[in-house]
Amino acid sequence: MAYGIKMAIKKGALETARDYGVYPLEGVWRSTDASSGENLNKDALKYKIMLRQPDFVTEAFFNEIKIKTRTQKENPYFDAVQWETYEEGRVLQMIHTGPFDTEIETFKQMETFFVTHNLTKTPIMADYWHREIYLKDFRRTHPEKMQTLLRYKVKELR
Repeated sequence: MAYGIKMAIKKGALETARDYGVYPLEGVWRSTDASSGENLNKDALKYKIMLRQPDFVTEAFFNEIKIKTRTQKENPYFDAVQWETYEEGRVLQMIHTGPFDTEIETFKQMETFFVTHNLTKTPIMADYWHREIYLKDFRRTHPEKMQTLLRYKVKELR
């Protein structure tokens, strides 16, 4: 879908649009069994995977490309693809370099920052508590060189 949108724009499908690079893959995660940190049960993760779109891409244009793409490619997950908008607000974020299994080290640093700056986490999107933005394609990057932006929505404690 993301490349279909990009190519349609490149071919002039939206007059007000300009060419752009496809944004990195993002995901929001939560555990369905309350496990977390070093004791996280990865089999209990519920997630939503997303790709940000430029501001000039509208829901109507997205749906138009979705219809065209559906006729060109088969994908068992196609019906789950949807347009969604949200406001994130104030966040704390940090880049983690290394494999996903060592993200806990970066999360611990973020926890220290929460405490020392009188902040608390709030759900970033419905019942999802943190966002990951994959700055390097994990299919093509050695695990030690992967970069993941870890993000929490925050509010100040009173």
